[in-house]
Amino acid sequence: MTIQWFPGHMAKARREVTEKLKLVDIIFELVDARIPISSSNPMLQDIIQQKPKLVLLNKADIADQKLTNRWIKHYEEQGVRALAINSQAGSGIKDIVSTSKIILHDKLERHKAKGLRPRAIRAMIIGIPNVGKSTLINRLAKRNIAKTGNTPGVTRSQQWIKVGKELELLDTPGILWPKFEDPEIGYKLALTGAIKDTLLDMQDIAVFGLNYLKANYEERLIDRYQLTEIPDEIAALFDQIGTFRGCLTSGGEVDYDKTAEVIVRDIRMQKLGNITLDLPEVAPV
Repeated sequence: MTIQWFPGHMAKARREVTEKLKLVDIIFELVDARIPISSSNPMLQDIIQQKPKLVLLNKADIADQKLTNRWIKHYEEQGVRALAINSQAGSGIKDIVSTSKIILHDKLERHKAKGLRPRAIRAMIIGIPNVGKSTLINRLAKRNIAKTGNTPGVTRSQQWIKVGKELELLDTPGILWPKFEDPEIGYKLALTGAIKDTLLDMQDIAVFGLNYLKANYEERLIDRYQLTEIPDEIAALFDQIGTFRGCLTSGGEVDYDKTAEVIVRDIRMQKLGNITLDLPEVAPV
């Protein structure tokens, strides 16, 4: 499975990001805390080169907290600072500026030694569509500046946004790589709603989600659908969930399409608890 999804505005955004890079001090890479690797743009490092970076693990409130802590430790081991945040509620937001100052300490000291007047830190926010950039910007600015929405690809242009006296943000459209060939990445993005549901078959997304839950959150799967045990065959598991949730045709057969929609919706709405789909142990170094 190779998914192609690279609208023209995203190609333009990549060019603009490259051009504007010299204007900023630091990159804020916003990722989904549930899928830190799958929601990280693999083109990003090539684009930003040696520019300092702060990884913001957004939606930490709906991710597995133990795994989020392990992710932060993983980034630290790679020499990268990371913060767990929830842009919707504002938790962790106040640490962004102070952490940026730590990352940029040497540069700020050089400015000071030259007798230059202190200025706001200039940052560029980069993230794939639907990871919460606009919500974060509005939270930082304490007003509705950036357009928000649940549909990938809402932000279409760049704009500078003042955040108090200490930070200026350059917002950018969400950039998704031209294609992703690893099927797991595609399914994880689809399962969390980062890409359009029409790009993948809903039953395939549900099957991926069930298999992941079986391997990593078995008890939650049993509790949610009141299973006595988890069958080996995925079709049998679909039958049990579909029957339990009343996803039946007029003839009394399990409606697999409807069952798949229920499973995916349950996962997205945390009906099976806070789940993280990427594990730091298997992250590329």
